[in-house]
Amino acid sequence: MTSVWTLAGVLLLPPAFAAALTAILYAHLAIRSWYRLQRVPAFRTVSNACIIMLCCYTAALVMCVGGAPDLVTAIDRGWTGTATVVLALVVYFVVNALLVLPARDRIGRTLVDLFGGWADNALEFATLCLGTLNALALASQPGLALLVIPPLLILHRAVLVRQLEAAAKRDAKTGAFNLVGWHSLAERVLARAERESTSFGVLMVDLDHFKSINDTFGHLNGDLVLKAVASTIQATVRDHNDAVGRFGGEEFVVLLPDISHADIHVVAERIRKAVDDIELELDSNTVLNSLSVSIGTAMYPTAGTALQRLLDAADAALYRAKAAGRNRVVHTPTSQAS
Repeated sequence: MTSVWTLAGVLLLPPAFAAALTAILYAHLAIRSWYRLQRVPAFRTVSNACIIMLCCYTAALVMCVGGAPDLVTAIDRGWTGTATVVLALVVYFVVNALLVLPARDRIGRTLVDLFGGWADNALEFATLCLGTLNALALASQPGLALLVIPPLLILHRAVLVRQLEAAAKRDAKTGAFNLVGWHSLAERVLARAERESTSFGVLMVDLDHFKSINDTFGHLNGDLVLKAVASTIQATVRDHNDAVGRFGGEEFVVLLPDISHADIHVVAERIRKAVDDIELELDSNTVLNSLSVSIGTAMYPTAGTALQRLLDAADAALYRAKAAGRNRVVHTPTSQAS
């Protein structure tokens, strides 16, 4: 929501003052976040502030090149000034989206993974539009800027609701979907597969000998292992289409929409090998490099046409993998469909 104020700063203040405004806003944000959460890394706030400062300078450059260094001049220039302001807004939006990419933990492979969905971008664009209206109000009649606050609060509330909804579907320990969140996604994928006559796959992934890890290194280190395995699985599958869930304990489930029988084996083996390659430093300064998983697979519709049937089939294949010696992938026979 800071764009409402930083873009207004670009349109009303010299670039250096707009940068100073950004620094003040993010300093306040850092203090408030630290006071409430005490877990937001300082480098993240500094990085975000620097990105916004660069956006401000770029948008200010567009205004200067367009012959309207501030909003008052843009208003005097009529439609040409209006076009300059709109272009500055668009440049601010684009530069922001591009500069964020190198700061991310993982860079996706699709446009949605890279830049977010339509709802995310529409929200950002809406805050920039409010920033422009805020600047217009401040330039003409400062008291009218108060009218920007109600829609800003509504937008902020909408963002918080979305974040709470997302948090309610996530496992707090691993960041993967919880049982409710994963089932909700899987039901939608099943409905689409029935409607469009497509296929999808389900993987049941179980961490081998997890009890001995807890017994040997303690439950806190066991939590680190679970988080590392969940992160590894999530990094191995597709960022946007696939969904990794935790079904409790050391068992994970992976939803693979639009996948073939041949490809599900490739994905399962890639997950197994990725977990096998994990080297995790525990709190006791011990490096754990002997992790493995057993995986059972099931394909819709050949292994079942109901979600629970697919889960049961993948779970049965998982137990066959564990009975056969663990650290392997076992597929559900196609004859088990029902």
